[in-house]
Amino acid sequence: MILSFHPIIEADENILCAGRAPNEMDLAAIRRAAAVILPQGCSEALYRMARANCAHIFPNMDIRFDYPGKRRQILLFRELGLPHPASELYDDSADFAQRPDVIALPAVIKLDWGGQGTTVFKIADSRDLDAVLERLRANERTGQKGFLFQQYIPSDNRCLRVTVIGRRLDSYWRTQPATDRFGTSMTAGAVIDHHADAHLQAAACAQTREICRRSGLQLGGFDFIFDTRALEQGRIEPLVLEINYFFGRTGLGGSERYYRLFEQAVAQWLATLALAREPHGRLGQI
Repeated sequence: MILSFHPIIEADENILCAGRAPNEMDLAAIRRAAAVILPQGCSEALYRMARANCAHIFPNMDIRFDYPGKRRQILLFRELGLPHPASELYDDSADFAQRPDVIALPAVIKLDWGGQGTTVFKIADSRDLDAVLERLRANERTGQKGFLFQQYIPSDNRCLRVTVIGRRLDSYWRTQPATDRFGTSMTAGAVIDHHADAHLQAAACAQTREICRRSGLQLGGFDFIFDTRALEQGRIEPLVLEINYFFGRTGLGGSERYYRLFEQAVAQWLATLALAREPHGRLGQI
């Protein structure tokens, strides 16, 4: 029996767990299943339950829950030996004040949470640093703590996104056309380019495949940059910034195409398990 917790993917048995904690009925269904399909927004509780009680789950997101937050992702990159900008990790602003500066300005501060670049700040000088530290202290008074202080890498105002959906990789650049603006998210005004510098895209895709091979990850969006100084010297080295588990779909062609790619990935995964039933989606209901 194939069990789906995904709102779009139909299988032999279908359960929705959004907005609630998994219960004993969910556990019993998971234990009956030969394979379990989970949604992108799967909670940690549901994921851990499925992982512990079914031999086959899709997608594998172990590192999402084993290394939550931007700081723990840096620990993951270190453990895997992945090239990334030099980073120092801090529990809070007091921790930062008590430890000597290691990374020179300009630099980047990234809070341990947030998306779309809203909690990422370029620190050009001491005034920028003072302003961001004051913002951090305000956040800490509400209980939000933790950030990383990262080396600033000149990258021509662009970032390469590589999405992983099962075995499939898609890559595209997000470029910030405003030279006086920091950040390459779509909300910051970035534009998408699927075609530029195919050799750099291939290098980042190769790095992504290796990370997925070693970690088992089957769903995520990797962000890479390339140091323009290294490129000028003929060195191609993708630097991984972070892994996004809730990634935008504009660069993939929109939500409908994303769901079709997800359906295809599920079918391919089930085929490797020699399970006969091919689940189908409900794209007409989106």
